[in-house]
Amino acid sequence: MDITGLIRKHINDEKHALIESESKQVLIEYNVPVIEEKIAATPDEAVFLASSIGFPVVLKGLGSSILHKTEMGLVHLNLKDPEEVKAAALTIEKMAGDKLEGFLVQPQLKGKREFVTGMFRDPHFGPVIMFGIGGIFTEAFSDVSFRIAPVTENDAEEMLDEIRAKVLLNEFRGENAVNRKQIIKALTGLSRLALEQPQIAEIDINPLIALPDGNLKAVDALIILGPDSEKKEFLPSIPADDIGSVFYPRSIAFVGASSQMGKWGHTLFTLTISGGYEGEIYLVNPKGGTIAGRPVYKSVTEIPGKVDLAVVTIPASGVINLLPDFKAKKIRNMLLITSGFGETGVKGKELEKNLVSAAQDAGILILGPNTMGICNPHINLYCTGSHVRPRPGATAVVAQSGNMGTQLLAFAERQDIGIRAFCGSGNEAMITIEDYIDAFEADNLTKTVMLYVESVKNGRRFFESACRVGKKKPIILLKGGRSKAGNRAAASHTGAMTSDSRIFDAVCRQAGIVLVEQPMDLLDLSAAFSSLPLPKGNRAAIMTLGGGWGVVTSDLCSQYGLEVSELSQDMIELMDKILPPYWSRSNPVDIVGENDPSIPMTIIEELLKWEGCDAVINLGILGRRILLKRLVDSILDADPTYTPEYLESISKTLTAFDENYIKHIVTLMEKYNKPVFGVSLLTDEKDKTVYRVGGCSFKGVFYPSPERAVKAFAKMYEYKRFLSRK
Repeated sequence: MDITGLIRKHINDEKHALIESESKQVLIEYNVPVIEEKIAATPDEAVFLASSIGFPVVLKGLGSSILHKTEMGLVHLNLKDPEEVKAAALTIEKMAGDKLEGFLVQPQLKGKREFVTGMFRDPHFGPVIMFGIGGIFTEAFSDVSFRIAPVTENDAEEMLDEIRAKVLLNEFRGENAVNRKQIIKALTGLSRLALEQPQIAEIDINPLIALPDGNLKAVDALIILGPDSEKKEFLPSIPADDIGSVFYPRSIAFVGASSQMGKWGHTLFTLTISGGYEGEIYLVNPKGGTIAGRPVYKSVTEIPGKVDLAVVTIPASGVINLLPDFKAKKIRNMLLITSGFGETGVKGKELEKNLVSAAQDAGILILGPNTMGICNPHINLYCTGSHVRPRPGATAVVAQSGNMGTQLLAFAERQDIGIRAFCGSGNEAMITIEDYIDAFEADNLTKTVMLYVESVKNGRRFFESACRVGKKKPIILLKGGRSKAGNRAAASHTGAMTSDSRIFDAVCRQAGIVLVEQPMDLLDLSAAFSSLPLPKGNRAAIMTLGGGWGVVTSDLCSQYGLEVSELSQDMIELMDKILPPYWSRSNPVDIVGENDPSIPMTIIEELLKWEGCDAVINLGILGRRILLKRLVDSILDADPTYTPEYLESISKTLTAFDENYIKHIVTLMEKYNKPVFGVSLLTDEKDKTVYRVGGCSFKGVFYPSPERAVKAFAKMYEYKRFLSRK
C-alpha cells in the first residue's frame, strides 16, 4: 500500500482525515489488528453485505470530514436482520447529509474489555504513543499511559503495566488473558508510523476490543492529517568545557558593584570574598572611587589583569552596551544576575533576543539572565544572592527558580550533603537545561544530578540527553507548574487525554529520570544516591525498636511497591539466640527496646547477610541520646543522689554508641553492598542526614521519618530497574 501517496492525495484535496476504512488499511501495515469489514455505496448494498457477513452487524457512516461518528448518530450497533440494517442506513443518510461517502459494515464483536490506543504530536517532545482503557468512558476514566516515539518493546510492556485497570489484561470473567504481544506490536507499530509519516497529526483507535480468546480487534480508527511538523529553531548547544569554564574562573569582575548593603552589587562580591574564593576580584562602577576598601574601575577595560567571568547587576537596558568593552577585554563569560528580560513580557523578550544575538556575535557566553547566581564549593566559589555554603561533594544542582535553588543549598548545607556545583539557570537565554545535562555527563566529579525544572526549551534533546546521561548517573528531578492549564483541545480521544504534566512524567519514566513530588525529596534522594549502594531488588528487612513503627513502615513499603519478606526459619532460630523470647519472630524484626548495644549491631549484620533482603530499614536506633538527655535533666531536678558527673558519663556512652553504630553500618554496606536506610528516633540541631566515615566510600544516611526512608528506597529501586532494562 502506498501510504505516503494516499496521505499526499488527501492533503492535496484539502481533506484533513482518512476515512475509517483507509485508516484501518494503513494501520494493518503497522501490525495493528483490525476487524474485517466491507464498504457499501448504498443502503441496499449495505443490506446485501450485512447478510453475507452474518447477523448481528454494525453499520457506520463513512466520510473524510466525519470525525466523531457516534456523537453524530452515525453508528448503529447489534443490527439483527435486513430490515434493521435498511432502516439504520436511511437514518445515517439523513443525519450525515453531504458528508456521507458510503457505509461500513462490520460483524458485531463480543468482548467484555475495551482499550484505546493512538498517537498525537506534542509540541515539545514530538510523537507520543498512548494506551489505556477505552470505550465510551475513555475520557471519564482517564486511565492511560504514554511514551514518546521511538517506543521499544520494553517501553510498550511498561505501558501495559502502568494503567490502573491492568487487571483487565489478565483472565477476566471467563475470557482469556489479553494477547499482550499483539498490543506491544501495535504500540511499536504506531511509533514507527508516526516517525515515518510526519504528516499524520493524530491516530485514534477506540475501541480496541479484546475478544473472549484474548486476541484484539480495532473496530474504530481515525487518522487525522496535518502539515509536516515545522522544525523549530533552537539555540546552539554549548560545549561542556565552555560551561565548565564559567564555574572555574581565576578572576571575577563585578560590574555594577555597589557600596550599599542589600543591593545585588554589594551582596554578591561580599559573599564571594567572605566565602574564601582565592581568585582575583575586581569591582566595576562608572563612578570609580573605592568600595569596601578596594579600588573601583570605571570600565572593565581599565582592569589591569585578565578577567574570566563578569558578574553583571546593572539595569537590563544597559547590559547590551557592555558587550563591546567585554569583547575588547576578551571576557568570554557573563553571569547575568539582572532581571527585566524575557520574564517580563514582549518588550523584555525582544530585549533578551537582541542581547543574545549581540553576545553570540561577540563570542560571549551568558548564564542567565534573571539568575540567583552560581557556586562551586570545590574552589570555595559562593557567588549567590543568599549566604549558603554547602560542602564540596558530587551532587550537581540546577534550578530554574533561583529561590528554590538556594533554599535547597541551605538544606544541603545543614544536612551535610555535598554539592558539586550549583546554578540558578534563570531565563536560559543561551545555556539551557539540556546543555547542563550534557555537561554533567562529561564532568567526572558529578555523580548525581539534581534538577528543579518548570519547562524545557528543546524537548526532544532533553529526552535524548536524559536517556543517555541517566544510564551513567541518576537524574533526580522536581517538576514545577503541574496544573491542568496546559491541557489542549484535540480532535481525537488520544489527544484529549493528555496534559503537559502527564507527558513530562512519561518522558521522565522513559528516560530513567527519578521524578519526585516535593522539594525535600530532592535532598533525600541526593543523600541516598550519593551515599548508599544501589539495591539489587525491592525486598526490605526492617529492624525496629517498637512494633507499631515497624507496622507503619511495612504499610509504607507496600504502598511504594516494596516487599517485606517473611523471615526464613533459619533466621528466626538464629535471632532466638540473640533476642528475648517475646520478640516478634517476623519481619519487621522488633528488638523490643533492648538497651544492650551489641543487639542492634548483631541483628543488622545478620539481616544484611540474609539472602531474603536487598536493603535494611532500621528504625529508632539513633536519637536515643536526645531522650536520655531529657531524662538526665529530669533526674538532676528530682533525685540528688545521682551526681551530674555520673549522668554525664551515661550520655557520653550513648553518644559514643551512635558514632560506633554509624561506622558499623557503613562498614557493613562496604562488605555486603546493600543499602541501609536509617530513621532517627528523635532529631535535634546536631543531627544531619548524611554521616561520613573516614576511609569509606559509602556514608550513613538517617531520615527523620519512615516515609522518607521508604520513598528513598523505592526511588533507588526504580532507578536500578531502569538500568537493568536498558
